[in-house]
Amino acid sequence: MSQAMQDLETLRYPVGRFLLDTEPTPQKRDGWIAAIEALPTRMREAVEDLDDAQLDTPYRPAGWTLRQVVHHVADSHLNAYVRLKLALTEDAPPIKGYDEKLWAELPDARLPVAVSLDLLDALHARWTALLRSMTDDAFARRWMHPEHGSRDLDFLLQLYAWHSRHHVAHVSSLRERTGWV
Repeated sequence: MSQAMQDLETLRYPVGRFLLDTEPTPQKRDGWIAAIEALPTRMREAVEDLDDAQLDTPYRPAGWTLRQVVHHVADSHLNAYVRLKLALTEDAPPIKGYDEKLWAELPDARLPVAVSLDLLDALHARWTALLRSMTDDAFARRWMHPEHGSRDLDFLLQLYAWHSRHHVAHVSSLRERTGWV
């Protein structure tokens, strides 16, 4: 891989690409739940004191702006929470995918980030309470993704723990590179 491609990979995946742990344990789940629980505070801290011009700066060439990243996290995590609830209450429910790139272009992605930060506070309070109540059998429940097939709730938990760290790192790494710290 060329240096330019490696640099772009680092900008796209500042915490690395998602890797599924195929041997989840209650202790590992506690860590993943903690990452999801911490996301609202960590995202608030990451965007704290940024002005509109900074929030409208892409985190990488041809990437989303920081504002779009914050709104994307709210969109994505809201979808994940609904998918979790569907999987807990239905047998392997099919879930609908969505085009996150198009969602990031909708007018609500230009709102102040406080709107999505407030949504994340409430959403993550409910989400983590539900996750902490789940048994091993509950984490084994499945859902069907139109592109990725059958997945269990351990996958969803791990993916969104990673997703939480991934997007906070987009903001914090841009702040470091630009000296906005």
